[in-house]
Amino acid sequence: MTLGLFARIARAVTAAALIAATPMAAHADGTGTYYDRTFVLAAHQKCNLFRAPVAGALSAAALQSRGAALRAGTAETTLQATQSRAQARARQVSCANPELAVVRDRVADAFAGWQRIPRMDFNGDRMTWTADRVRREAATWRLAQTSVTGASPVRFGLSAAAPGAGNVFGSETLSAVVSFVGRPRPYAARMVMRDPALAARPWLTASGRAVLPPENARQQVWSAGTAAAPTTLLVTGKTQGEVWTFPTSGGDRLARLDPREPFLIEFLFRDGSVATATFEAGDFAAARAFVALGTV
Repeated sequence: MTLGLFARIARAVTAAALIAATPMAAHADGTGTYYDRTFVLAAHQKCNLFRAPVAGALSAAALQSRGAALRAGTAETTLQATQSRAQARARQVSCANPELAVVRDRVADAFAGWQRIPRMDFNGDRMTWTADRVRREAATWRLAQTSVTGASPVRFGLSAAAPGAGNVFGSETLSAVVSFVGRPRPYAARMVMRDPALAARPWLTASGRAVLPPENARQQVWSAGTAAAPTTLLVTGKTQGEVWTFPTSGGDRLARLDPREPFLIEFLFRDGSVATATFEAGDFAAARAFVALGTV
C-alpha cells in the first residue's frame, strides 16, 4: 500500500512542473523530486493551498525526498540550491494561476491517504525508523529505532504516555529505553552526534559510508531524567527496563543530520565505563513529520 501511495504522490507532485518551469539542467543532478515537492510546499505556504493534514504529509514527503537524494550522493550544497530555486519560483507564481489549482487538487487527492495510514517504515542505509500512529490506551512508541549495547537491547525515538497518565513521559517525548543484562544501572545517559557548527559536513569514508567525526567535532545532549519503563515500551521478551528522556532540542538536532550519519546513545556508569548503542539518523525528520499528523 505504501509503495502505491508514493507512486501517486510522485505523479501528483510532478504535475507541479507544469508551472515550476525549471530548466531540465536543474534536474540533471537527481534533485527533481525534491524540487517539485519543495515548490509545492512553498506555494502552499504562500497561498494556503492545503488543509493541515495534507500540508503535513507534503512536508514529510519533501523531507523524505531530501534524504533519498543525500543517500544517493547529492551534495548538501546542491540541495540547498535546489530548495532556493524552488522557493524563488513559488514566489513568482500567482496564487490565482489556474494550473496551480490543478496541482493543488492532484496533490490533495494523492496525499489525503496519508492521514489514514496507521504505520510506516522509513528505511535508511542500515537501520529503519518505524512510525506508528495508532491510538492506544497504554504507553507506546510513536517512532522508534532498535539497537543493542552488548547483549542489552536499546530502543530510541518518540514515546507516548498512556492517555491521562500525567507522568514524566509527556504526550510525545524523545526517549531511550534499555534493558540491561546482569550489570548495575547507569547514572546518566546522553546522545552523541556530529555538531554542524564544528563540522559542517558529514564525515564520509572512501566507500561513502558516514562515520562519527572526531570527539572535538561532536555535540552531546544529556538526558533530562529517568524512570522505570512501562512494559509496553520494552522489546519483546523483556520484563524490566529504564526509560531515559531527552529534551525536544535533541530531536531538532538529530533532524538536521545527514540521513547516512550514525549517532550514539551512551549510558554512563559509576565505575567509569560507558555502554554505547549505535543508531542511524536516517529519515528521522520525515518520520517525525508523519507522526505529527496525529493518531488514527
